[in-house]
Amino acid sequence: MIPVKILDETAPLEAVILGTASSLGGTPTMEETYDPKSRFHIANGTFPIEADLVEEMSQVAAVFAKYDVEVYRPEVIENYNQIFSRDISLVIDDKLIVPCVTPLRKKESDGIQYLVDQVEDVLLPDEDEWMEGGDIIPWKGHLFVGYANDEDFKKYQVARTSERGVEYLRKQFPNWKVKAFELNKSDEDPRENALHLDCCFQPVGEDKAVIYKGGFKNEQDYEFLIDFFGSENVHEITREEMYEMNSNFFSIRPDVVISDGSFTRLNEQLRKWGITVEEVKYREVAKMEGLLRCTTMPLRRRYD
Repeated sequence: MIPVKILDETAPLEAVILGTASSLGGTPTMEETYDPKSRFHIANGTFPIEADLVEEMSQVAAVFAKYDVEVYRPEVIENYNQIFSRDISLVIDDKLIVPCVTPLRKKESDGIQYLVDQVEDVLLPDEDEWMEGGDIIPWKGHLFVGYANDEDFKKYQVARTSERGVEYLRKQFPNWKVKAFELNKSDEDPRENALHLDCCFQPVGEDKAVIYKGGFKNEQDYEFLIDFFGSENVHEITREEMYEMNSNFFSIRPDVVISDGSFTRLNEQLRKWGITVEEVKYREVAKMEGLLRCTTMPLRRRYD
């Protein structure tokens, strides 16, 4: 069996699922895509190719090896995108959730079934209890959840976590304080679209956070996070930095983060906070509206 345990975003990482770009299947059609950034790059002939994506993800695997992290990869499904492992499963406490996701992604779960079969406590939400892991951030007794209200969930293809999904989490984890945030959505403009919560917010270190105000539909949700972490502990990113996925880094330990090397301002701030930044190049992955947190799904962190 594979033990799982996740209570926050930054405790020392022991085991992780890293997605795979092998057998990507070439450039998808517009009908096969589910985010505006991918559509932009398809339309402009700049959608990433498999070899470049494989090379970028190998950099992350090398960083995990440096820190002795146990890495699992999905079993390869031919001609299918399996890069973003974060959304098709998630761990909260000692439970693994295999959520209900958009029909365009349902087959992705087949690639990690061999891992799911080795976890003792697995939760399977119902078909209408929609959620994706990018919207769910465990943080020291709190579950921060990005979602779309019922009207927006029906309206936008990029809405991935529903009100029913939020209620499922409240029911399954009564000892956690669930705080849900409505996100701004756009099927057409990636600069106006917070695809997941981790596209506009992520905790880092012991008590810090990176936030993009414009990702939140309701300003009081942004203000809640500023009050929660304290303004002196928050690095706010711009609209363009959100578009480039600055908040989508990944923590190996409270004092070690994997980040894209192009994020100059963010990486400088992380280092000022005493955090080691392991820089990788993830510019091709970013063209599909996901980055480092999206391609990694922690199975276990260490809590002494």
